[in-house]
Amino acid sequence: MAKRGGFPGGGMPGNMSNLMKQAQRMQRQMEESQKEMETKEFKATAGGGAVEVTVSGKREVVGVKLAEEVVDPDDIEMLQDLIVAATNEALRQVEEANAAMMNKMTGGMGGGFPF
Repeated sequence: MAKRGGFPGGGMPGNMSNLMKQAQRMQRQMEESQKEMETKEFKATAGGGAVEVTVSGKREVVGVKLAEEVVDPDDIEMLQDLIVAATNEALRQVEEANAAMMNKMTGGMGGGFPF
């Protein structure tokens, strides 16, 4: 009587087994890369360097440096805008680094797996 469904031979085909191993290896590499990424810091400036914001790979602001001349009580809005601009640029750098890491891990497949 013929067996219905499944694969001939009753086991997982070699290709599927290899793909699963590759996926597991890729997942381990991604986890290691993510841990490494979280330890990195990204700095961005605004206002010609008057404001510097440092963001961790975890997307947390870990430092803000202000040049004395940018602290003007009569123009707080400019300082706020510079802090926002520097923070957004630092976060953009984190995203760019994450995208580059993912591209390297997936070989440019857009984050997908080869199956």
